Formats: sequence, C-alpha cells, structure tokens
Amino acid sequence: MELEDRIIQQLHNSMEVNAVTIEQYTPLIAHAGELLLHCLVSESKIICCGNGASSSLGQYFTTTMMNRFKNERPGLPAINLNSDGSTLSAICEDSNFVDAMAKQIHALGQPGDILLIMTPHGRSSSLIQAMQAAHNRDMSVIVLNGGDGGDITALLSPDEIEICIPSDDYNLVHHAQFLVLTALSDLIDYQLFGSDTQ
Repeated sequence: MELEDRIIQQLHNSMEVNAVTIEQYTPLIAHAGELLLHCLVSESKIICCGNGASSSLGQYFTTTMMNRFKNERPGLPAINLNSDGSTLSAICEDSNFVDAMAKQIHALGQPGDILLIMTPHGRSSSLIQAMQAAHNRDMSVIVLNGGDGGDITALLSPDEIEICIPSDDYNLVHHAQFLVLTALSDLIDYQLFGSDTQ
C-alpha cells in the first residue's frame, strides 16, 4: 500500500493547490484570456518562454495556438523561444545563457505582442532579462509564477498579469500551470468562435 498511498497523497496535494488557484485566480485567468485574444485579433503574436519543464509548458501552449486546441481552426501566431536549439546554443556560446531569451525578444518582439513567461519561482536571471527586453519592445507581459513570486513580481507593471500558484513544490506548480494554460487555450477558442468546443 505504500506506493498507492504516495500516489493518493500526491494527487490530493495537487487537488488542494488547484482548488486554491481556482479560488484566487479565476478572474485573472479570464482577464489574461481576454488580453491574449486582443493580441491575436490585432495581428500581434504571443511569445512564450521558460526554463526546463516550464519550457515544455510553453511548447504545449504554442502547439495549441499554432495547430488547434480541440476543434479545427486557422493557426494562431505563437512562438516558444526554447524550441530553436541552434539559436539557443549559439547565443549561449557567444554570449551567456542569461541573454538566451532576451536576445530573441529584441529580434522578434513588436509593440502589441505579449510575452507569456512560465516559471515555478520567478528567480531565473534569463527570464528577468526576457521581461526587461519585452518592456523595451513595448510588449505586455503575463507571468505564470509560483511560490512567493521571486524577483519577477517586482518588475511587473500595474496593468500586467501574474498568476502565482500558491506552492513551493515545483511539480505542483507546473501541474497547476498546465491547467491554467489549458484554460487559456479554451478561452481563446471560445472567444473566437462564440460557442463551446467539443
């Protein structure tokens, strides 16, 4: 029963974190969905970034944008900065990993674009530089964060959004962030087509 007990405890912990996330952040998630839609219908794009597992979350979200979420529709412009291994390795070789995403944002970002950052703790120097680069390019920022928010929280402007998952367990934060990204994908499709997806 020991293994089963661990499974049950892990799932209960996740359910508790998700319940608190729902209670605290549903209005902000809805607002983020509105901002992302406005970005897309204004012919701007969403640029995602994160490190490690957070990068995988960004890849999931850009896949739902570029291909589809549930139903067939035209692709929507979204980029995950960690997907181009050649560019990342070149920047890291010639400069520093801290610049890996900021340099791409300076090259690709345009006013009206949204930078969507995923992090479990808000303390990565590369993501802090990415946020500063986005502000330099007159982009807005949405942060999916965790724990106490780290250093990124202080860099947000008053009109930007932070959804900070209330846990110091990175795995629980990532799981909740995956659910938030799924909700955002659904909200975008719902607002575009005005009817429930299947």
